[in-house]
Amino acid sequence: MTKSMVGLLLAAALLAGCGGGAATSESAATTVAPEQRYQWKLVTSWPKNFPGLGTAPENFAKLVERLSNGRMTIKVFGAGQLVPALEGFDAVSQGVAEMGHDGAYYWKGKNPAAPFFTTLPFGLNAQEMNGWLHYGGGMALWRELYAPYNLVPFAGGNTGVQMAGWFNREINSIDDLKGLKMRIPGLGGEVFSRAGGTAVSLAGGDIYTSMQTGVIDATEWVGPYNDLAFGLHQVAKYYYYPGWHEPGPTLEFIVNKQAFDALPADLQAIIEVAARAVNQDMLDEYTARNNSALTELVEKHGVELRPLPDDVLRELSRLSAEVVEELAAQDPFVRRVADSINAFKQQSMQYHQISEEAYYRARKLQ
Repeated sequence: MTKSMVGLLLAAALLAGCGGGAATSESAATTVAPEQRYQWKLVTSWPKNFPGLGTAPENFAKLVERLSNGRMTIKVFGAGQLVPALEGFDAVSQGVAEMGHDGAYYWKGKNPAAPFFTTLPFGLNAQEMNGWLHYGGGMALWRELYAPYNLVPFAGGNTGVQMAGWFNREINSIDDLKGLKMRIPGLGGEVFSRAGGTAVSLAGGDIYTSMQTGVIDATEWVGPYNDLAFGLHQVAKYYYYPGWHEPGPTLEFIVNKQAFDALPADLQAIIEVAARAVNQDMLDEYTARNNSALTELVEKHGVELRPLPDDVLRELSRLSAEVVEELAAQDPFVRRVADSINAFKQQSMQYHQISEEAYYRARKLQ
């Protein structure tokens, strides 16, 4: 091999080496860094996996993981597993957990406007609450209320019109409520106390034992689907309707603001979309499950189903308006919220006279 040939081969090798090095360098420069993954904690006031209320945050967590292709996972803690029941507000506000699933009416001690974002006695039903929150200005007010607490709220489920509750005493007049100790939260509890009873705040997991031991004389919880799961028919005889105090109870997902702001835009959108999906899914589930559970309570367990007398409902309605007006007179923000809800209710009632109500009447003609 001549010196010239050796030189050509060495030059080719050097060129090949340079080409390989350039390709390697370019490949390294275009390698995508591993996507950041987020692991959150979500606390609730419900027993772990309790039907409806407890499965909603579990479904939310599964949906977020699926939509994010595993980039975001959320571990759900039932009542007492990470923080006690009814302490989710502070836990999420302080960053102990990134999320919570509760009802805003549990936080009336934080702010008198908070219960309005769950339900008002004789107020909006589930369909109307969703309309008010998402298209009637309610969500903007809710986020304004929670901003000082470092929280971002989302609607997180609705059970529809609830039952009036479980009693071991017949309710034939408003006087029959006097002296009763009843588990009933939110503004409904304020009205019940004004009617002569004593409103008691209890987490769901404490209701059965409290009824069984006589700590309380009556209780409301949700409706047949959940009340059957708790076995409340074993500790009370009479089951009254309608749920005047919770006609459209909205549950909430609350998110720590710093945690939410730290998410990329697509994961923020996934949180919002998953919350909207679970919010509707819960109402669908309760619509499907409640009547079969009620049939079992009445036909299998002998529960006595009773309507509240009209004069009782009229007096509770009068007291409800009185309570709301007094709260609004004392707090400008409560006034804004109450006025917004009342305006939306009047608008809805006007249209529902020729839509929902008219259709229900027509359906009975079959």
